[in-house]
Amino acid sequence: MGNVIPFKNIETRKETQTEVLTSSQTTANQSIAQVHRLAAVMGDVYLGQRVTVAPGVSIHGNEGKPIWIGNDVKVQDCVVLYASPTQYHDELIEELVVEVDGKFYGIYIDEGVCLAPQCQIQAPASVGSDTFIGMQTLVFRATVGKNCIIEPKALVMGVEIGDSRYVAPGAIVNSQDAADNLPLIAQYNPLKDLSRGTVDTGYKKQEIRSEGKNLNCPAKITSKSQVYS
Repeated sequence: MGNVIPFKNIETRKETQTEVLTSSQTTANQSIAQVHRLAAVMGDVYLGQRVTVAPGVSIHGNEGKPIWIGNDVKVQDCVVLYASPTQYHDELIEELVVEVDGKFYGIYIDEGVCLAPQCQIQAPASVGSDTFIGMQTLVFRATVGKNCIIEPKALVMGVEIGDSRYVAPGAIVNSQDAADNLPLIAQYNPLKDLSRGTVDTGYKKQEIRSEGKNLNCPAKITSKSQVYS
C-alpha cells in the first residue's frame, strides 16, 4: 500500500503517543494506522490499529476531549470529522461531549465502522461498532448504535439510534420518535456487511510534512517523514 503515512499507537500512562515507523517496521507490523498524504489529521485524535484514512479526509480534534477512532475503522475519501472545543476555562462543556464507558469524547467511532465518502460526523456524536455510514450522510449531536446501516444522504441529528437499525436513503431522523421507529435490519440486506469492506489508499511514494499537535502527540511537533509503500 503506497503513499500512506504509517503510525503506531502506544498507550502510555493513559495518554496515546504516535510514532512514525521506519520502512522495515511498516512491513513487519500489521497493527499500524495508515493515513494518506492528502488527508488532514489534526488536534487531539486517537487512531486505533489498522485504521485507514483515505485522500481528502479532514479529522479535526479540538481543545478538551479527543476524537477517538477505534480499531479497523475505514475513513473513506473526503469524510469530515469535526469536534468543537469541549472545555471552557478548564471546565467540561457537557453539551459538547458524548460519554462512552464512563469516559468523555468529542466524537467516538467504535471498532469496525465504515465511514463512506463525503459523510460528516459533527460533535458531539458516537457511532457503534460495525456500523455503516453512507455517502453524504450527516450525523450531528447524535448517538448511533452498533450494526446499523445509514444509507446515503441521510440526516441524523439530536437523537439516539439503537442497535441494528436501518435508515433509508435521504431520510431525516431528527426526533426521538422517528429514531425509535426505525426498522431493524433484515438479515438479507445486501449492505449489512459493508462496514467490513476495504479502502484503497495506494499511490506512489512521496515525502510528507506533518505539523502541529497531530494524532494526540503529547507536545506540539513538526516532523518530516517518509510515506512508505
